[in-house]
Amino acid sequence: MTEAWSETWTWLTHSPLFFVLLTLAGYRLGRELNERTGGHALAQPVLVAIVVVGAAISLLDVDYDDYRAGTELIAFWLGPATVALAVPLHRQAERLRGFVVPMLVAVTVGAVVSVTTVVLLVRALGGDELLARTMASKATTTPVSIALTETLDGLPPLAAVVTILAGILGAVAGPAALTLLRVSDRRARGLALGAVSHGIGTSRALVEDPTEGAFAGLSMGLTALATSLLAPLLVASLL
Repeated sequence: MTEAWSETWTWLTHSPLFFVLLTLAGYRLGRELNERTGGHALAQPVLVAIVVVGAAISLLDVDYDDYRAGTELIAFWLGPATVALAVPLHRQAERLRGFVVPMLVAVTVGAVVSVTTVVLLVRALGGDELLARTMASKATTTPVSIALTETLDGLPPLAAVVTILAGILGAVAGPAALTLLRVSDRRARGLALGAVSHGIGTSRALVEDPTEGAFAGLSMGLTALATSLLAPLLVASLL
């Protein structure tokens, strides 16, 4: 009986269904905590899900590669979910009037500042060239960050971790920082959150306000595009 249970447990903890349910349960727990705490900044569903899943696979001694392979279904739907962010923007299309040129300038300047400052900061603090190349793509979405880091000859796995951490930090502290700086325009707030914390920040912005969420989604895409085009040139000139 014990041997049969052991085999069943081993099969369960290596089943894609288990990993998918674990991930969804962690996210659902995050949603519950967020609602019960009145939307507290630290109770971000993505952050809670990462903690829950990370603790679970560590306790169960599950290799991350097995978990990643088991959640391929969720990873697949991230693409359509990202594209679906165009829907809120379409509903807020009239808010783009008179805002397109300032927005494009802001996104371009933001991409230049993001790449330049992180490369110079890494070098100033004693980091090597490999780390600087890895950190350069932190302001893009995770899939773009991984692909861009490969072209920059960096470390894609580390870039993915840094990008996710940047997204979580932006989602947690971004709204409060913008309020402290007295940035009240919903379009500007959305652009800032989307630019620095991509998908995670966009999800937070969507909760805050429809306009803010729409412009965060737009900023996320434009920032990824601008960074992809400018990072190779900036990194080459700086290093």
